[in-house]
Amino acid sequence: MSIDKTAIRNAATVIVLRNRLQDPSILMGQRGAKAAFMPNKFVFPGGAVDAEDAQIPLATPLPEVCTDRLRESAPEDLHHALAVAAIRELWEETGLILGRPGEWADNVPADWTSFASTGHMPVAHGLQFVFRALTPPGRPRRFDARFFLVDADEIQGDLDDFTHASDELSHLQWVKLSEARKFDLPFITEVVLAEVAGRVTDPTPPQSVPYFHNNDEASLFLRLRGYPMPDHP
Repeated sequence: MSIDKTAIRNAATVIVLRNRLQDPSILMGQRGAKAAFMPNKFVFPGGAVDAEDAQIPLATPLPEVCTDRLRESAPEDLHHALAVAAIRELWEETGLILGRPGEWADNVPADWTSFASTGHMPVAHGLQFVFRALTPPGRPRRFDARFFLVDADEIQGDLDDFTHASDELSHLQWVKLSEARKFDLPFITEVVLAEVAGRVTDPTPPQSVPYFHNNDEASLFLRLRGYPMPDHP
């Protein structure tokens, strides 16, 4: 049976923020020219949730407020899989480890064998849910993406070592937050950057989260906590 690639898939994206109080920078890479989704664009690491992500144990959970926001307008238990997907995609696309030393049980899933071989268990306490965006209709791929901000201090190992990264993103680099808009970015990435810039000096997870919701009827800019953005009619 063929897969409907236009169906909306849940996805997780990770914004790693480095030197946030001195000269903040974020980790970005460039998608391939032949990619079906956002070719040639500079993006944050991320990707779709896999079915087995829901079964992967986390050594530490998400912050409670992030779990609460992720549960809004979404399946009750999806927050765990989203956090796992964020950690997995960060590892696969950059080779950076969001984890702590620990031993896995037997039967490590195939997608996690390389991560497990580093001697770490995934941790989610440093992930902060800061943005949600639904890809507009008519695109070759549609994602319901949750954006997680994480301080680079939570990463294990050398922040400049991308030797274990896959080839999905090229030109991996730390981009100064003040210069990021000079790159070829998707529109939604520019919007998210503004949100990140506003949170640079605040280490706490947000109590409410912007939600850019696109469907066949309208594009709505909402906030997850039960009310619309202040400028929404």
